[in-house]
Amino acid sequence: MPDSFVSRDGSRWLPEYLSQIDASCIGCGRCFKVCSRDVMHLCGITDSGEILGDGDGEDDDEVDRLLMIVDHPGRCIGCGACARVCPKNCQTHIMSH
Repeated sequence: MPDSFVSRDGSRWLPEYLSQIDASCIGCGRCFKVCSRDVMHLCGITDSGEILGDGDGEDDDEVDRLLMIVDHPGRCIGCGACARVCPKNCQTHIMSH
């Protein structure tokens, strides 16, 4: 059984860590804004699915859409803030081993 923690009010809490974000992501950036651990970042995606840069606008003519990617999953503390603000429910979280 994974480790659980106790919150200040005595309730049990089991962290679930962000492991991936699927292709239904709309690139809204809400998860990025609430994450204090720099776990993910926004990338541009071409029509063919190629990832371009960091969504900073330098390849705008080639970008079909934006997508959030998880590039530092080990930094995640399992707070779940990103899942609570995601309008597409496109994230996968895992429990610790």
